[in-house]
Amino acid sequence: MSESTEQQALFQWAEIYTNRFPELSLLHAIPNGGQRHISTAVRLKKEGVKAGVPDIFFPVSRWTFHGLYIEMKDRKSGTTSDTQKDWIKKLSNEGYAVHICHGWEAARDTILWYLNK
Repeated sequence: MSESTEQQALFQWAEIYTNRFPELSLLHAIPNGGQRHISTAVRLKKEGVKAGVPDIFFPVSRWTFHGLYIEMKDRKSGTTSDTQKDWIKKLSNEGYAVHICHGWEAARDTILWYLNK
């Protein structure tokens, strides 16, 4: 499955389990990747979209963390860019949990782990 398909599966799971974990209603994607028309890319950059920001944010505090960021990758070939690594380091230093998840099940398991902190 592509990274997009994996992410869609994660949000389908989250929608189903929102009754059990109401916090899941806060889970959201950060649309900073993908191919775009140049005019759209320029407009989004002016609006504050930045390369390397993780794909998903869960703005729920647990234990010592302010929230959870997830960088979604496909199961086979997903690699993390230097820009993404830099964001992950900076966000971790600011008190956020940040995980790289290969596949929607890994992201689901990370969210469940986080909710049980």
